[in-house]
Amino acid sequence: MSNELKKQISLYSLTMIAIGSSIGSGIFRTPSEIAYYLPSEGLMLSVWIVGGLIALCGALTFAKIAEHFSQVGGFYVYLKETYGNLPAFLYGWSMLVVINTGSLAALSLVFTTYLKVFFNISENAELIIAILAITLLTLMNVVGVKLGSLFASIFTSAKLLGIISVVLIGFFWGTNTKIDYFNIEYPSNSNNLSLISALGLALIGVSFSYGGYQHATFIASEVKDASKIVPKALIIGILAVCFAYLTINFAYLKLIPINQMVNSNSVASDAISTIWSLGSKFISFLIVLSVLGTIGIYILTAPRIYFAMSDDKLFFKKFAEIHPKYHTPFWAIIFQSIWTIFLLIFWKTFSNLITYVVFVDTLFFLLAATTYFKLIKNKTFIGKMIASIFIAMCLFIVLNTLIEKPQQAFAGVMFLGIGSIVFQIFKNKSLNI
Repeated sequence: MSNELKKQISLYSLTMIAIGSSIGSGIFRTPSEIAYYLPSEGLMLSVWIVGGLIALCGALTFAKIAEHFSQVGGFYVYLKETYGNLPAFLYGWSMLVVINTGSLAALSLVFTTYLKVFFNISENAELIIAILAITLLTLMNVVGVKLGSLFASIFTSAKLLGIISVVLIGFFWGTNTKIDYFNIEYPSNSNNLSLISALGLALIGVSFSYGGYQHATFIASEVKDASKIVPKALIIGILAVCFAYLTINFAYLKLIPINQMVNSNSVASDAISTIWSLGSKFISFLIVLSVLGTIGIYILTAPRIYFAMSDDKLFFKKFAEIHPKYHTPFWAIIFQSIWTIFLLIFWKTFSNLITYVVFVDTLFFLLAATTYFKLIKNKTFIGKMIASIFIAMCLFIVLNTLIEKPQQAFAGVMFLGIGSIVFQIFKNKSLNI
């Protein structure tokens, strides 16, 4: 049995993974939340621009690191090279118990929620369907990375075509003409929050929507000519996501006033339905495809981190095993899905879960970005400035979440604390976990 992963992912497939990892359910769920915190057209659009610039700074920073470190594992490799085993272990640990599995659990719930538009589904049936979706996509990714990346490419392409359709409908047939794109007035009594605090809370939803592009670095060792293709895929991917999010938010505002958007739990569906009676079913179908594609991508990419940790003898030994026929880290993929199903059964909320997922995720984005200053020898002034901006914005989101959403933030910190204890126990016992 060989632990060598095949190099079989192209620029197109990796770019689709970067785009598809970002464009999931976020753009269909978070605009109303963002409008709640920033109730003016100018502020709402501004925070999406800010989020896009943050993501672009992150993509440029990680693309530069990926040029020099294209091993399997992405962030895990960067943290291990810079800070040693504990931070690297904690990243893999948090991906397994919080970030990736928590996102998968939430996405599967979004998937079943929008299926209700087409079928009369009971609560019990909803849970069973979510588990079946995760199980089937897990089997697909065990069978082969090529099949998984093909699935990601097809669903991402269909998803982007759907977003383009929404944008065109909004731009050409939207009837809302009372839009003040330059209105950046923030009511002093809005949500009893300062503008800075409101911006930080809005950035949680924006970060969740933009987040995911880093998954392309997790499978760099399976990419042909990775030092060139990984940076290109990251940059092209995040630029495409930025453009898609800005245009679709413009379209939303053309279709539905911002004061109605605040009270909408399904803004995309409600926006289209203002001019198209079947819009609710149309947009729900797009969301179902979108979420399925994102679930497939997350199941595909994150287990490579667990694989890398196990290969370094820092995680469960089974996670380093490659399937003799399909050449995939099948135990890592399977265990990840088992934990996701566990979260589905015992943790049935969405918003609180997303908040602490973003909190922990942003912590590691921040930490991984700092590795740029240690790992890159020929640093440019522009490169250092971009990395510093990204780090500063991540720090702002983390601190603001600690202040405004302490329960969710401390829950994330608790998981990291448990991970530190687990690491020390196994390290002291000299066990190969």
